[in-house]
Order: sequence, then structure tokens, then C-alpha cells
Amino acid sequence: MITKPFSQACENNKEPILQVIRKVYAQATTVWEIGSGTGQHACYFAKQLPYLEWQPTDRVENIDGICLWTTEAQLSNLKSPLSLAVQDDTWPCKSIDALFTANTLHIMNWDEVQLLFARLNVYLTANASVCIYGPFNYNGAYTSESNARFDQWLKAQNCLSGIKNFEDILALAINIDCELTADETMPANNRLLVFKKKA
Repeated sequence: MITKPFSQACENNKEPILQVIRKVYAQATTVWEIGSGTGQHACYFAKQLPYLEWQPTDRVENIDGICLWTTEAQLSNLKSPLSLAVQDDTWPCKSIDALFTANTLHIMNWDEVQLLFARLNVYLTANASVCIYGPFNYNGAYTSESNARFDQWLKAQNCLSGIKNFEDILALAINIDCELTADETMPANNRLLVFKKKA
């Protein structure tokens, strides 16, 4: 029997994230969430933003846990989670008008982050909105002692994981014609980066 997954971090950050994405995703559309994790964000945002359709996705091993959340939520605008890894040759969509991802880039290795943006270059439509939540380094330096400790912990789990540099992410975004429209301060020394695909 699968235990319903739970993330305290999701509970802590969901409201501050909502305050930003409510403005970014102001028009009715489908938001594709990359790396939905437990599924808590998907359920909360879909409930709070009923004019959106929310599409959770994650690696296949996390789908059953997400389903426990989405099934319980019983929301008509919350879609069943789909299996998606950035390495997949094709994603289960034709195009993406809005994308959200939280606490994923520091788990990925750098090749996977580059691949994510390469895939976004294929699927993002003109004027698509992209929101990326998580910790970032600025000018090659940690923004807090807690982020430095977190980075050490990440690298102990996987030497290729770790907090990415904001400037490197910005360069990848610019390379696929996405411009930074906001860099919001979030709880626990995290940021919410908002990009818009040029027309």
C-alpha cells in the first residue's frame, strides 16, 4: 500500500508562491507542472485558481503518490498526473502556454537543466509564462548559511546535484528567447523566477 506523500516545504511556501503565480497565470490556460513531487502544490493551486487547468507531471515512480492527492482533491480543473522526465525524447503535450516547476533545478544535474531548457524551446508557445521556484546562487555565492548547508547536503546525496547559479539559468532562458520579468523573494532563502517567451 502506498503512503500518501507529504512535504512540509510545500505547505510552507504554497501561499507566497500563489500570490505571484496568480498574477502571472492571469488568463485561463493549462499550466504544466514539471516535477510535481508529492502533488500538494498541484492540488492547492488548482483549487485556488479554478479558471486554470493544472497538469501535474513527474517521473513514473512518483505518479502513484501524486494520484493519492489528486484523487482526494476531486477538482474538475486538476488533471491526472502524467509521467514525464526531462530526458524523454518527446513530452506528453503538443505545446505549453504556461509552465511551473518548484524545487527541481537543484536536484537535477547540469546536463538535465540544459536539457529542460532545450525541451522548453520546442514546446513553449509565443508569450508563454514560465515560473521556476527554488534556491539560487548569485554571482557564484550562496545567499545564506542555510543554503550553503543545503547545497552540501544535496551534493552528499548526489555529487552532480546542487544549487544552480542564477546567471547560468538566465543565460539558458535568454538563449531560448525567454526574458526575465520578475525575480521574487520567497521564504527560506528561495526565489521565484518568472520568464516570458518572446512573441
